[in-house]
Amino acid sequence: MRILIAEDDFASRKFMQKYLTNFGDCDITIDGEEAVEAFKMALEDNEPYDLICLDIMMPAMDGYQVLKVVREIEKENNRTGDEAVKIIMTTALNAERNIKAAFDMGCTVYCAKPIDLDKFEEVLKKIGITVEK
Repeated sequence: MRILIAEDDFASRKFMQKYLTNFGDCDITIDGEEAVEAFKMALEDNEPYDLICLDIMMPAMDGYQVLKVVREIEKENNRTGDEAVKIIMTTALNAERNIKAAFDMGCTVYCAKPIDLDKFEEVLKKIGITVEK
C-alpha cells in the first residue's frame, strides 16, 4: 500500500508516519502544492496512492484545495469508484460546516486532531485498510 501524508506540523507528521508505516510505504509532504505534485507523480509513474492523510490547514494550498484538485485529476484519468484514492482529512477544525465541506468535496473520512489512536485505527479498518504482514 502507498500512503501520502500531507501535514505541515512536524509532531503530527512524525506521529502519522510512525503509525502508518505499519500499513504501507509512506511519502511525506509539508504543504498542499507538494501534495498535489506527489499525487501527480505517483499517477504518472503508475504507482498511485491508496491513501492520503490530508491536513486542512497547510501553507501554499490548504487541504480543501488539494482535495478538490486530487478529485479533478482522478476524474480526468478515469480513476473513480474503487480506483479513487481514499482521503482522510485530519484537522483541528471540527465545526460542522468544515466537516460538511470536506465530504462535499469528496473526502472519505474526517478525523479530528489531536488524533485518538484507537478511533483512527477504527477509521482505517472501516475503509478497508489493514496492517501489512
